[in-house]
Amino acid sequence: MTRSVLCAVDISNGKIDGPVLQKAAALADLEGAQLDVVSVLPDFGESWVSGFFQADFHEKALAEAQKQLTELCASTLGSERNEKIRHVVATGTAYQEILRTAESAGSDLIVIGAHKPDFKDYLLGPNAARVVRHSTVSVYVVR
Repeated sequence: MTRSVLCAVDISNGKIDGPVLQKAAALADLEGAQLDVVSVLPDFGESWVSGFFQADFHEKALAEAQKQLTELCASTLGSERNEKIRHVVATGTAYQEILRTAESAGSDLIVIGAHKPDFKDYLLGPNAARVVRHSTVSVYVVR
């Protein structure tokens, strides 16, 4: 039985992850599971990178990402369903943060989209491929 579903979306893709979010919600609803949605921002805190940004840039980016993630969930699934979702904005390498979030949330299933495929990834996006390869729980890839 699935108790928790983690859906990974990229808010920079606009509404392209809508079908991924819808599939994750449907799978969570089938099992009566908690739905968590995560989006990952790049790490601007590296010493050589951070010098190019204002001191409070990261905090503003986190707040804006949280707003966009909440809006994406509400516009895709409706405001009533959105109230029951745990929204997570992480910072770092996408696949590592998705796996870390899944572990800390106790997720039994990760739902992710297959974006930006490259031949070397065998028609699966690089982050999705890494999540599939390194996950200790089931991964549902939406194409």
